Amino acid sequence: MDKNYYVYILASKRNGTLYIGVTNDLKRRIYEHKEKIIPGFTKKYNIRRLVYFNTTNDVNSAIMREKQIKKWNRAWKLDLIESQNPEWKDLYEEL
Repeated sequence: MDKNYYVYILASKRNGTLYIGVTNDLKRRIYEHKEKIIPGFTKKYNIRRLVYFNTTNDVNSAIMREKQIKKWNRAWKLDLIESQNPEWKDLYEEL
């Protein structure tokens, strides 16, 4: 059985503060962010809206992609989000 890994971007609001992460259980992890279960950056800055995610079955690819996106400039990150989610909808509701 293949395992899925997700690279995701959360935003506080449209064009707001961004957070990039990787997980093997997207629904659970986003729930933890939304409910502020784990202290840290997303809790401190109220970053709760899932605006982008990508799926792979290779954990190393997911980690490399997360690191790659984190190094991008802000404009590239915004372009990535808007290429798949131009309205900045909270994709959590669709999981």
